[in-house]
Amino acid sequence: MKLIDLNAIYKQYISKAISRCKTEGSIYNYYLFNQRKTCLSHWQADDYEDFVSWFYPRLRESIDKYIDIGSSFEAFLNKIFFIASKEYKVSTVKSSVTEYSTWCARVPDLYVYEESPEYNFSSKEKIISKIIRDKNGRKNSRRILALLLKCYNYISDDFIDKVAPMIEIEKDDLKSMMENMRKIRQKKDDDIYLLKERTFRQYYRCMVYERRLAIMSKNTVVYDKMNHQLNTARKKLNKLRERLNLVRKNATNSQIAEVIGVCKGTVDSCLYKLKKSFNLN
Repeated sequence: MKLIDLNAIYKQYISKAISRCKTEGSIYNYYLFNQRKTCLSHWQADDYEDFVSWFYPRLRESIDKYIDIGSSFEAFLNKIFFIASKEYKVSTVKSSVTEYSTWCARVPDLYVYEESPEYNFSSKEKIISKIIRDKNGRKNSRRILALLLKCYNYISDDFIDKVAPMIEIEKDDLKSMMENMRKIRQKKDDDIYLLKERTFRQYYRCMVYERRLAIMSKNTVVYDKMNHQLNTARKKLNKLRERLNLVRKNATNSQIAEVIGVCKGTVDSCLYKLKKSFNLN
């Protein structure tokens, strides 16, 4: 391809011998097909082509900004081209680092999925049958009911259908109790969900900072600044984790008592005795 003279192209544009569209197209072709003539001759061809396409929308503004004060149009445009390449490299590195960090965090979830073993209700039925009765052999379904409501987040409709006959409660009544508990706990559950999301976002942020830091040169201002941001982000992540660990994720005994329609002391007693009953040896 015949080498294009950028200065000649600009003179033709100024004299209105060629249109703006043709001027921009000629400059674009110059950079696209003459990588060896630019300051980016060391780049991979694919990366260079992507950059030239990214740079193209900036040509119009660059052309309009040129003022002849001793430096040629070609020198001016090459300087803009070089500065833009730095900006492009920074933006692509940030994107690749973020993508890399996100995929690293997702890798454990991308292993071959293995179906969970089918829930063996018969074995759990024996356990429930044993702890549902007190030491005198008297049946106390309220204990299991209190436990179910305590762990409402982990109880499925299928499990309710199986356990309801054992504690002598209608399936619809038990499902209604679960629904009431979820309504009572809705705001708290939403707050916990938002806290988890904040913790996850902070975790990803730390991963991105760590990856960026790994590719930076040490003993530089940028490295020190990023290292400070990483340390600050880690401290914030630890605080979020501590908050998350301290949050009560199960229903309170007062809430259980409200749903069942008994006093809190009764629920306290049921759960205390049930806890002692878990020693099945």
